[in-house]
Amino acid sequence: MIFAISTRRVAASLAAALTVATLTGCDSKAGPVAASPRQVTVVGSGQVQGAPDTVTADVGIEVVAPDATAAMNQTSERQRSVIDALTAGGIDAKDISTTAVNLQPQYGENSAITGYRAGNSIQVKIRKLDAASAALATIINAGGNTTRINAVNFSIADDSTLVSDARARAFDDAKNRAQQYADLSGLSLGRVIAISEVPGEASPRPVQMPAPQSDAMAAAVPLEPGEQTVGFSVTAVWELT
Repeated sequence: MIFAISTRRVAASLAAALTVATLTGCDSKAGPVAASPRQVTVVGSGQVQGAPDTVTADVGIEVVAPDATAAMNQTSERQRSVIDALTAGGIDAKDISTTAVNLQPQYGENSAITGYRAGNSIQVKIRKLDAASAALATIINAGGNTTRINAVNFSIADDSTLVSDARARAFDDAKNRAQQYADLSGLSLGRVIAISEVPGEASPRPVQMPAPQSDAMAAAVPLEPGEQTVGFSVTAVWELT
């Protein structure tokens, strides 16, 4: 009788153990897959060219005078002449903005102040490309020897279409690269897991402009806009099946 009870206890213990093992096995199958899916990460790039349609000129007036008031007054008068000439020539006032105003003492021997250098800089956006040469000549003629042309840049006012085209080319390039890796590894290209992009901008192309050396009337400045490149890069991750 004692032996029979012991046998039933052993049988119950075995049944409980099997139940625990079965439940544990079910949990491991229902839980997340431990290993990450096979995947490939690639970087694609795309570029398109476009013709610039806008010119931005950074110009200034600089005057040296014996005292600060004279330096600032002369600078202001010359800059006002430049702005008035530009607006009279068809440049919208909202496309002219002040970018810097400065006044610095000039020193001679024994650190004595010998005068003052005043400067006033503006940025001019010229939205009609065929008017840019004449506008630069207007600036030089109105400012005279006090004129300083610091930079002239070409740009594209609305590059949204170019950006879209560059983005599409970048994604196609990434997909082609991913497909090649899938073929090389003997696998198939699955779903896209992640995408991140790095937009590129059309860098303004600078044109070097010398400062005028005399008060003679300046002729129209020859400008060649050429083309600009809009670039885009995309990083994409595909699953390999």
